Amino acid sequence: MSITVILNCYKRPEYLKEQIEAIKNQSVPVEDIWIWYNKPEDQEQFDLSGLGCKVATCNHNFKFHGRFAFGLLAQTEYVAYFDDDTIPGPKWFESCINELKNEDLILGTTGVRYEGNAYDPHIKIGWNGIKNDKLEYVDLVGHAWFMKRSTLQYLWQENPISWENGEDIQLSGFAYKYGNIQTAVPPHPANDLEIWGSIKGMDYGNDKKASHWKSNHSPLRNHISTTLINSGYKKVIDR
Repeated sequence: MSITVILNCYKRPEYLKEQIEAIKNQSVPVEDIWIWYNKPEDQEQFDLSGLGCKVATCNHNFKFHGRFAFGLLAQTEYVAYFDDDTIPGPKWFESCINELKNEDLILGTTGVRYEGNAYDPHIKIGWNGIKNDKLEYVDLVGHAWFMKRSTLQYLWQENPISWENGEDIQLSGFAYKYGNIQTAVPPHPANDLEIWGSIKGMDYGNDKKASHWKSNHSPLRNHISTTLINSGYKKVIDR
């Protein structure tokens, strides 16, 4: 069992040290920590050389797909991803590995379950939604991902519906469509934050740097989800 962790930096380098510390303090050790750094368009690049991690520094913003392409270089059994506002509890990896003993899955700390034929309306399950005491199947996950490295191949089975957003939608959709790999949220009980994938998201994730504030965020995710469903993706509620 081996894990490569891939962090993402764009405009929030201030949380990297805390993320790295939380990863090093996991009950399951990791083999390596990598950082995918997209250059912000409106400011100078940050110096990440003192963090003790492998850093891929881009002079261009490859947006959300870049870090998932980066993960294809990992030589470990598992890859774990974290958004730049996401700090895991100390037993997050342990919880994910326990679930993967039973089934090959894409796991995440917050999940979306479609209620119709678009992104909205939906139900959220996990740290910022319905707290779940058992594994819950969903259509996509975000903020933190955990999966076998081999699962990443499915994101590239088709050309992306959009390069601007929705890599999380397409990863889970294509993995189910081509690999019969489902997506789920491991237990996030209200009384045990140690196994959560995100314990400070409410504090760190709502500033103006968050992508969900962009005016085209919801319409674009609706378009991506509808396109995926119309192309043959079978939603959780229809399985």
